[in-house]
Amino acid sequence: MAQISPLRQRMIEDLTIRNLSPETQRSYVHHVAKFSRFFGRSPDQLGYEEVRAYQAHLVGRRVSWGALNQTVCALRFFYGVTLGRSDLPERIAYARTPRKLPVVLSADEVVGFLQAVKGTRNRVALMTTYAVGLRAAEAARLQVTDIDSSRMIIRIEQGKGGKDRYVMLSPQLLEILRVYWRLTKPGRWLFPRRDGRGPIHPQTLGIACRAACEFLGVEKRVTVHTLRHPPFGSRHGHKDHSGPAGPSQPGDDDTIRPGLNGCDRPDRQSF
Repeated sequence: MAQISPLRQRMIEDLTIRNLSPETQRSYVHHVAKFSRFFGRSPDQLGYEEVRAYQAHLVGRRVSWGALNQTVCALRFFYGVTLGRSDLPERIAYARTPRKLPVVLSADEVVGFLQAVKGTRNRVALMTTYAVGLRAAEAARLQVTDIDSSRMIIRIEQGKGGKDRYVMLSPQLLEILRVYWRLTKPGRWLFPRRDGRGPIHPQTLGIACRAACEFLGVEKRVTVHTLRHPPFGSRHGHKDHSGPAGPSQPGDDDTIRPGLNGCDRPDRQSF
């Protein structure tokens, strides 16, 4: 196992003291390490001109604006907190992120897309993502005990920013989850890995989305995040999209079919 340098250890401690999430800690350390490797020198020996040159390099490589700004966050933290150089962070500029309209599927497209997702576990995970507006990591880490049928809520632990929250659980989604539980008998994790030793990785859901798109031959770039955007008009009752609202019965094909009724869904809750 590679030994951690005192400088990296100090940065990790600074991140931990501020109670930043493990994912944020890994991201910050990763970006500072890449910056250091680019110049072949310890980052505490580099200054503003090197930071600026590195930013120009990333722009030239056409990295995403999100990744570029993650690098900025990491370097501002490293220089401002870990090194205590208060003069430098404000000079490291964020990139202006272009605003793009999100891809939004119609209600019929959502049903067709979810039907094309292979595997009961992946399909139900994405149905849950759509029904309550979860992020991929939040859906992947759901535990069976997070489903509170007595109060009709789902507990989301350590969501974005390390915050816990509750979301509403619709009767239709509850029935789907109950049939899923009877079919698969998950243990601690609602959507476990194949070996059962932990939750599925969020990227697994992304792969399932891409496979469904390829199967359908759709041109829209549908991601897990796309499912967080409800179909146009679904919150306002513009159109009645009725369909099979519940799961198929065990003994059909042991799969769960998506369905929704958009006319009475004020906020995704009529799944």
